[in-house]
Amino acid sequence: MRPGSGAVPALETLQVPDELSARVPAEQRGAGRDDVRLLVSRGSEVSHHRFGELPGRLRAGDVLVVNTSATLAAAVDGRLGGQAVVVHFSTRGDGGRWAVELRRPDGSGSTAPLAGGPAGAVVRLPGGGELVLEEPLAPGADRLWWASVSGDVARLLRRYGRPIRYGYTARNQPLSAYQTVFALPSPDGSGSAEMPSAARPFTARMVAELVSRGVQFAPLVLHTGVASAEAHEPPYPERFGVPAATAWLVNAARAAGGRIVAVGTTAVRALESAADPGGLVRPASGWTDLVVTPRRGVRAVDGLLTGLHEPEASHLLMLEAIAGRAALTCAYSEALGHRYLWHEFGDVHLVLPEEKPHSLDCSRNTW
Repeated sequence: MRPGSGAVPALETLQVPDELSARVPAEQRGAGRDDVRLLVSRGSEVSHHRFGELPGRLRAGDVLVVNTSATLAAAVDGRLGGQAVVVHFSTRGDGGRWAVELRRPDGSGSTAPLAGGPAGAVVRLPGGGELVLEEPLAPGADRLWWASVSGDVARLLRRYGRPIRYGYTARNQPLSAYQTVFALPSPDGSGSAEMPSAARPFTARMVAELVSRGVQFAPLVLHTGVASAEAHEPPYPERFGVPAATAWLVNAARAAGGRIVAVGTTAVRALESAADPGGLVRPASGWTDLVVTPRRGVRAVDGLLTGLHEPEASHLLMLEAIAGRAALTCAYSEALGHRYLWHEFGDVHLVLPEEKPHSLDCSRNTW
């Protein structure tokens, strides 16, 4: 880390300047998807790399747990009475219902918040379909609502949908920009409203190199819902599945001394939902409402590859559970000081367990 004279502030006080938001995908500002930076932290030790150096940070016997959920074209224009709205299809529920978020167009191609409801409100959709708001997804909340939808939602999204876009991005991108190399379509049309973005820099060539070095991949699925850019709410229940082969591989690798590194917070949530208190992973599927916090801790995950999250985001509780608060604050101070890029098109952070115990001293770091 760079020496200096300033002290590291508390994590909550760190401010991410607007210019550090990644506004376009890496391949539009550099040489390719993998042309992003890689921040590596092991406790207090922080180092700076390119993503192409990832194979050198891992070792034979490690397992990368990856989310195979495909990103949906989940944003669809509609009309609520005389008002233009954008419907974000968040999560496919039971009985054909969908959790949806209503937004208002902001005039720049993105959207702004719009209170949901009331129950019974009808939103007209392209192609003659409609949805009817039924009840909030959580008591007392008005952002996400359960809705009944006429017609085939998967077909609606394929024909009229586009990827969800937030205001920090420069322009609309094709759906392919939001798919990872691990994405697999779901037979029932389910998928992720927002890209499992930690895996975005991976290419087929990188996967092949990692496999050739003895790093294994364990697939699972978690269909991530809409995480409002403004609300920073804890994650709502989401559908997940951990297959038997993945459970076996993770358990065998841990028994042999390998490290289990989740690629993204979604992979952590799914895998930890299938782990018992002793860390043994069993096949599991259904809905998970697990929120990983420092108090709960992690049982099956040793490390995490993830993007950079804003200081108030709930994802940081999960990172703190894995890395510890002091180490996480230190790493984020380094990321700001070295002007890493944030959000789904930005740089990535690899959190690994400490190799040996030693004291944490970030007091000489500044930016």
